[in-house]
Amino acid sequence: MEDILRPIYQERASQAITLGVLMVEKKQKSGYSTDSFDDILLIIVKEAEQPLFIKHYSYHDKKAAMHIITQTQLQEWILLGTNRKIFEWIQDAKVLFDRNDYVENLKVELREFPFNGRKIKMGLEFAKLIRRYVDGKALFENRQFLDAYNHVVHSLHHLARLAVIENGLHPELTVWHQVKQIEPEIFKLYEELICSEETIEKRLELLFLASEFLIHSRTNIGASHILDVLNEKEYWSFNEIMSEKELSLYSVDMAVLLEYLIEKHLVEVVNIETKGHGVFHRNYRATKKLS
Repeated sequence: MEDILRPIYQERASQAITLGVLMVEKKQKSGYSTDSFDDILLIIVKEAEQPLFIKHYSYHDKKAAMHIITQTQLQEWILLGTNRKIFEWIQDAKVLFDRNDYVENLKVELREFPFNGRKIKMGLEFAKLIRRYVDGKALFENRQFLDAYNHVVHSLHHLARLAVIENGLHPELTVWHQVKQIEPEIFKLYEELICSEETIEKRLELLFLASEFLIHSRTNIGASHILDVLNEKEYWSFNEIMSEKELSLYSVDMAVLLEYLIEKHLVEVVNIETKGHGVFHRNYRATKKLS
């Protein structure tokens, strides 16, 4: 289909804002990575009115999709992991146009996975892990076992992704295939949760006991990024934390993560008097540096 799409991507390649053009072909008998399309035309641009623009094409019995994505949106996807297909697309794609080696440098960056980027991604996964784990445990204690089960499955996914990142790799769509080789203990925990013949209550009870250690052992590395940022000031209000560019990435998971870190004595509360008698502004500071 490349010949059919050539006029389309050549027109885009001639534009100064275009950084790279890639062609992703559907793998034999499997279309899950290309959303069932035969081809994905991925065009990366410096800037655009829309961060993502998608157009669909058909030719005879084939179909293709063109994704025009800004450099900023691409970096956000890579950092936050909100579009895991993008890693596979960049790694497996045929490069049709590459301005000033932008695509080649991007491939190298993804392959080498700089430590600072890893630290942020580990922090974000750890925050999601804690949110799901805490909510799941609360539901379990209220005997809402099916809802607790759903949260625990998600928490194990975040634990698995955290383990993969910790080992210097990007989590792929087949994350459990990665984890089985890298961290078989986590894989076994997941397998026992979904395959055991025990009651859901018993499965959850055993999992909470087993996963407590796995989470605790990753607390320092998972909290490293947030503590690095918190150490830049004596103390922070919650609003200051959420307004800080890097910390705002933690979004709705931040409050739960802070409470967990207070419990683990990595963060402490600093109370500042208000005009109201006996009422204090609740601020936060890191108790130690981990890196």
